[in-house]
Amino acid sequence: MKISVLRFKDTGNETLGLLMINGKHRGYTIEDEEREIKVMHETRIPEGTYKVGLREYGGHHERYSKKFPNLHVGMLQVFDVPGFTDILIHIGNTDGDTSGCLLVGEAIGSDQKSIVSSTKKYTEIYFEIARAIKQGEPVTIEYKKIYD
Repeated sequence: MKISVLRFKDTGNETLGLLMINGKHRGYTIEDEEREIKVMHETRIPEGTYKVGLREYGGHHERYSKKFPNLHVGMLQVFDVPGFTDILIHIGNTDGDTSGCLLVGEAIGSDQKSIVSSTKKYTEIYFEIARAIKQGEPVTIEYKKIYD
């Protein structure tokens, strides 16, 4: 499975993107902004292709296990990002909800600086991605900037 994040707008505080799974548009994303020098919890990860797997520990995992008891089998984690650790794909609507992680949503907010219906979109894509991982299918995520 190939997940793609096509970053199309950096406002200086947040980055908006298109979420693609196997070439099909599946939603929108929000991340922190790009920085030349990393600021912890305030910088998006660099462009590149990374492995996605499941993480079965930590605060997000505990909360999601309770919130989605019939769905959750582990957090979607992005691995082997140089200079970064604990990068997750999770629920949230603004850059204030992320610490370098990728948030997913149904649409861009009317303010053009947020995403909406994050829980709905997360649960839609989560099962598909987690199932592929559990079945041993290689899952990667590519982050790519498509703006000047």
